[in-house]
Amino acid sequence: MLELRNVTKTVAGVDHIRDVTLSLQHGSLNVLLGPTLSGKTSLMRLMAGLDRPTSGSVWFDGADVTGVPVQRRNVAMVYQQFINYPAMTVYENIASPLRVAGMDGAKIDAEVRRAAELLKLTPYLDRTPLNLSGGQQQRTALARAIVKNARLVLLDEPLANLDYKLREELRAELPKIFAETGAIFVYATTEPHEALLLGGNVATLSEGRVTQFGPTIEVFRKPNDLVTARTFADPPLNTIVLRKSGDSFQLDGEVDLPVPEELTGIADASYTIGFQPHHLSFNRRTTDAVGVKAKVSVTEITGSESFVHLDFADVRWVMLAHGIRVFEPDEAIEVFIDPCHIMVFDADGRSAAPPPRLAA
Repeated sequence: MLELRNVTKTVAGVDHIRDVTLSLQHGSLNVLLGPTLSGKTSLMRLMAGLDRPTSGSVWFDGADVTGVPVQRRNVAMVYQQFINYPAMTVYENIASPLRVAGMDGAKIDAEVRRAAELLKLTPYLDRTPLNLSGGQQQRTALARAIVKNARLVLLDEPLANLDYKLREELRAELPKIFAETGAIFVYATTEPHEALLLGGNVATLSEGRVTQFGPTIEVFRKPNDLVTARTFADPPLNTIVLRKSGDSFQLDGEVDLPVPEELTGIADASYTIGFQPHHLSFNRRTTDAVGVKAKVSVTEITGSESFVHLDFADVRWVMLAHGIRVFEPDEAIEVFIDPCHIMVFDADGRSAAPPPRLAA
């Protein structure tokens, strides 16, 4: 087990990581999710032993490894910006950690070819990295991590430079590969949908803090606070401030949204209501859904889906709709909000009550 105990990393008076406590189990997939500069890479460097925390400690399998350098740990790391040995062939790049470990030549060959086949590098084994595309160079770095059989595998946005088809294949395969080794697998990404596709556990990060850690789908459906909900939303989370009065959330006669049954016990007060873009709809999907009139700002058509940007009550919403949707700027349309899909946060941004367990 990898444990971070109240870890803080300060550089030039600025906290890059703030009081992080995490426990990661062997054989687990753990995603670090957060925007650029949220602390994902800094946290990985502390896990690996590349950096030492300013305060707090790092433990591995019951031993304090806070001051142990990365060279003395069985760690494999892959970054978005691939790192390979330019004078070596692809074969030798992949084989390098096995040669250092003194593995038998026949076993090295088998391991290298297995990883090359998985990452579609077999035709390029005799080339040097400078004769590869960027995606092929990144796959070489990934293959080297795969054959190392490390106890801790750290992948920092490793698929960002790959084409869509290969990204999708590797997202499905990588967790299986590393889970079989019993390694602790840590994967950093800025993309909420990638975290959901990978599954496992997720730690959401904001300004160097871990705002929530737990099973990925649970954190997505039941964020503890507004910061976590926004971290786990792409397009951005839709929000609006409404006042609870009795059994409804209201806004100056424009919104009268029924309070879900499990939230009826919260106090009458102002709350931030949040909902995902795909939970806005053109049709009333349930009897409790409430229609509101909004103005279209712009529509982005991706082919199979459309992102409809809406202005309502001085806030901007984004609606994710299936198919091609064409609207004129400032066109008034009716959209529906279903109270069973809302998240409710108090004045301090904390979840007022757990949302219902519904399909994403």
